[in-house]
Amino acid sequence: MSDPTPVIDDLRDESGELDRLVAGLDPDRWTLATPAPRWSVAHQIAHLAWTDRSALLAVTDGEAFRELVEKALAAPESFVDEGAEEGARLPPAELLARWREGRLALENALRAARPGARFPWYGPPMSAASMATARLMETWAHGLDVADALGVVRAPSDRLRHVARLGVRTRDFAYSAHGLTPPADAFRVELLAPGGDLWTYGPEDAPQRVTGPALDFCLLVTQRIHRSDTALRAHGPDADRWLDLAQAFAGPAGPGRPPQGAAR
Repeated sequence: MSDPTPVIDDLRDESGELDRLVAGLDPDRWTLATPAPRWSVAHQIAHLAWTDRSALLAVTDGEAFRELVEKALAAPESFVDEGAEEGARLPPAELLARWREGRLALENALRAARPGARFPWYGPPMSAASMATARLMETWAHGLDVADALGVVRAPSDRLRHVARLGVRTRDFAYSAHGLTPPADAFRVELLAPGGDLWTYGPEDAPQRVTGPALDFCLLVTQRIHRSDTALRAHGPDADRWLDLAQAFAGPAGPGRPPQGAAR
């Protein structure tokens, strides 16, 4: 049984890093456009606050969460934007306070969760560790958009190991999100971590392989970069197809980001 404590600690640290990035902003800077179409800095933080609240309900109030799922099913293309839009209309100080309050409540709920418990989500049910991993992934990805809007370059950390592992584990979901049948065999994934270690997943002798920088892989599975702008390499046709579909987040397949024409 996986101990959720390390990933919950890393989620707290990832959130704190983003908090420090926005805490001192003048109100007008909250309206800066981010790389996500029609989303400002405020929309990004509002989305995190909204999703933290959804996760808290999933952990503490299954019936209330099921009502959220029904709303999502009724408007699958717009419910995410609607949640972000509602929060983005708040004064920045109120929005920041709401995000802080919600993420602390979620952290406490995850730490108090019964070992082995699984909670409903918009995709498959999640353990406390998986829920914290998903929240870390989204916090990191939306934090990148905020940093881009502010002209800040954030150094990658080894907290990305959680995002990378999630990206590998959601391979089959990414195929399903595109209406495709996942390959039957596991892939080998070898990623160079920010600190210089090699993160590996899957059988060593798998004929289908993906190799490259962990940062590029994490950017790709969170759809923060176009595949052509990464240094990732696919070995085998199935692995090559996966890199066109990769998606670590629940919900419909996203449009991704357009190519920038500068492979890294």
